[in-house]
Amino acid sequence: MKLAHRVQSLTSSPTLAITSKAKQLKKDGVDVVSFGAGEPDFDTPEHIKEAAVKAISEGFTKYTPSTGTPQLKAAIVEKFRKDNNLHYDSSQIVVSNGAKHSLYSILQIICDKDDEIIIPMPYWVSYPQMVKVAQGKPVFIQGEEKNKFKITPEQLEKAIKKKTKAVIINSPSNPTGCVYTKEELKQIAKIATDYGIYVISDEIYEKLIYDKAEHVSIASLDEKMYPLTFTVNGLSKAYSMTGWRIGYLAGPKEAVSKISNLQDHSTSCPNSIAQAAAVAALSGGDDCINIMKKEFVKRRDYIVDRINAIEGLSVVKPEGAFYVFCNISKTGLDSLEFAQRLLDEAQVAVIPGIGFGQSEYIRLSFATSTEQIEKGLDRISEWVKNLN
Repeated sequence: MKLAHRVQSLTSSPTLAITSKAKQLKKDGVDVVSFGAGEPDFDTPEHIKEAAVKAISEGFTKYTPSTGTPQLKAAIVEKFRKDNNLHYDSSQIVVSNGAKHSLYSILQIICDKDDEIIIPMPYWVSYPQMVKVAQGKPVFIQGEEKNKFKITPEQLEKAIKKKTKAVIINSPSNPTGCVYTKEELKQIAKIATDYGIYVISDEIYEKLIYDKAEHVSIASLDEKMYPLTFTVNGLSKAYSMTGWRIGYLAGPKEAVSKISNLQDHSTSCPNSIAQAAAVAALSGGDDCINIMKKEFVKRRDYIVDRINAIEGLSVVKPEGAFYVFCNISKTGLDSLEFAQRLLDEAQVAVIPGIGFGQSEYIRLSFATSTEQIEKGLDRISEWVKNLN
């Protein structure tokens, strides 16, 4: 069978592969502790679910405009104004089937064949694959652990070439939880505007930031950066709405109009009921988020202290999201062998770092109960001790 060249190099997600195997083992009766989850373990808040039920009861079950309902777009415009000091109008907003869909669409409309997209490492697993499908070329910059995995302005400028079209910034980051400061983003913005490249700002974990870290939208920094930025967000992480599949983007009008056309002829509109729920989420305040955040801080502090007490393992404390990126280099195993053996021998599921471009790390999610975290870390500690 002859398939399109652009999909030949695509690989499956190691995140989904490990998670799938862990779920199958659980289904078979094995007591597996999973640190693989990329979603909060909290239920969707009641007022959001009630809005969905109301939408169904009132017959709001038909097609909507392809890029989202006017009500949801208005709520997103207000969210950007209030939370991010960003002033968009509805024509600059596209509601999508998840933030992943937004990112995919952006890359489809800005990439020509062999255009280069700069991706800091470690990266979310889907970024390079999306670039490849758009027939672009991923260009990687290594974020060093000593700099909390963030790239420097010098690294970015050095990576920019004639074919460079954009750089992706994910803050807070999956998998590291790193958060770029306002000053760091200003330096990135200056380079981007000097060279006229886009910044794709993935802000899906924006609401899950801890301690004194602060989220800053790079598009808000100055009038030059604003028209070069695509700001991407969604409801999945902050509101525990992963299965509802609502994301959104904002950007320059001309580009957004092309994304609108693309969505017209691909997915059409997002789910109507989920859009009604999303309006309730965005207009309902952050109390439900703050409950989750308080619990995530406790879990983060516990998991960081426990891992750093295990000989051969270490983590940098994340400032956002709900992951720790654990350095396993002293064990002598690469991430794939480490993850596979840990699951087979200790019944603990973690995500191999190779999927994020880092074979000497594993990712653990603390979006699971404290009881499960304690049990899993007990098993990891014992397993690593016997490994040594």
